[in-house]
Amino acid sequence: MSAAFFRLQQLISPSLPIGAFTYSQGMEWAVESGWISNAESLHSWLDSILSGTMITMELPLLLRLADCIEHDDAQGCYDWSVYLLSCRETSELRAEEQQRGQAFTALLDKLPEAAVWPELSQEAWRSSMELSQLTGFALACHKWNISREDMLRGYLWSWLENMVIGAVKLIPLGQSDGQRVLFRFTDVLEQACRDALDVEDDDIGASSPAQAIASSLHETQYCRLFRS
Repeated sequence: MSAAFFRLQQLISPSLPIGAFTYSQGMEWAVESGWISNAESLHSWLDSILSGTMITMELPLLLRLADCIEHDDAQGCYDWSVYLLSCRETSELRAEEQQRGQAFTALLDKLPEAAVWPELSQEAWRSSMELSQLTGFALACHKWNISREDMLRGYLWSWLENMVIGAVKLIPLGQSDGQRVLFRFTDVLEQACRDALDVEDDDIGASSPAQAIASSLHETQYCRLFRS
C-alpha cells in the first residue's frame, strides 16, 4: 500500500483533533424529539442526508475545491468555500463549518510536512481553509497524492462514521447495532460517490429541511451533549 492510503486514513480518523465528534448536526434534537429512536430510524435519517445534501452539495463542492487547488486558483477556492458556507442552513451548522475549518488549518500548521506548504502562509488560501474543513481536506489530499475517488470515499465514510458514533451515545444504540447501520451503507456509498461526479456547477446545492429544523431547535435545546 502507498503512503497516500495511510495519509487518507489519518485524515478521516475519528481521532483527528478537529472537533468532528463534538457536533451532531441536528441529530441530538432529532433523538430528543423522538424522530430517531432505533437503528432503523437512524438509517432513514442518515440516508435522507446522504441523498439530500452529501451527493448534491458537499461531495461536488469538495471536487470543485480540489480542481481549484490543482490549478492554483485561490479566488475560485474562496468563492466555492463561501458558497459552501451559504448552503449551511442554520447558524449552528455555519459555526461548525468554520470552527472545523479553523481547527483543520491549525492541525496542518503543526504537521512537519504540511507546515511547509506555501498555501498555509498565504492569506488568499488560508481565508478559504478557515471557512470550511473541506478546503483543507482537499488541499491535504492533493499534496499527498490521494485520488479524487478515494478523497470522496474517505470524506463520505468519515461523515457517516462520526454520525453513527454520535447516535450510539445519544439513542443510545448498541455498538453492534451501530456497526450494522454502517454495514448497510457500504452497499450505496460507492454509487453516491459516482453520482457526485456527475453533478454540474449549476446543480450544486440542496436543502435538508428536517436537518435544518432539528439544528435550529438544537441551538436552544435545554440539555445537550453536543456542541451548538
